[in-house]
Amino acid sequence: MRHVNDPAVIQRLMETPGTWAIVGLTRNEWRAAHSVALTVRDTMGNRIIPVNLRAESVHGEPGYATLADIPEELRPIDVVDCFVNSEKVGDIVDQAIAVGAKAVWLQLGVVDDAAAERALEAGLDVVMNRCPEQEIWRWRKGRPA
Repeated sequence: MRHVNDPAVIQRLMETPGTWAIVGLTRNEWRAAHSVALTVRDTMGNRIIPVNLRAESVHGEPGYATLADIPEELRPIDVVDCFVNSEKVGDIVDQAIAVGAKAVWLQLGVVDDAAAERALEAGLDVVMNRCPEQEIWRWRKGRPA
């Protein structure tokens, strides 16, 4: 089944402050995750948690190597924002399900219909092949995607 994004889910995730674990967020300023994380935190008003293999702190926030490493006091995780390639995102989605995340957001170019289906079956909201940095301007202008 091919996943179709629900505009109501996008709107809810864009408008409801929460905790976003951003997988693939590193100190590398040339990566899209670096600027998108600032939008998610500073413009949208969310707490961000960097998740990267080195557990690097980014934007003054402590980092963790995996979603499971995020301490209980920082949970629940409202959104797992995935900046990994499509071949690797299935594992991240499975981790999101395992830690009780409420939603997964697969960034532009990140597509895995089977992973999206597993997340939906587990009760998570799913957004795929979209970027919150682009979506925020659509929603603020009153024009849903």
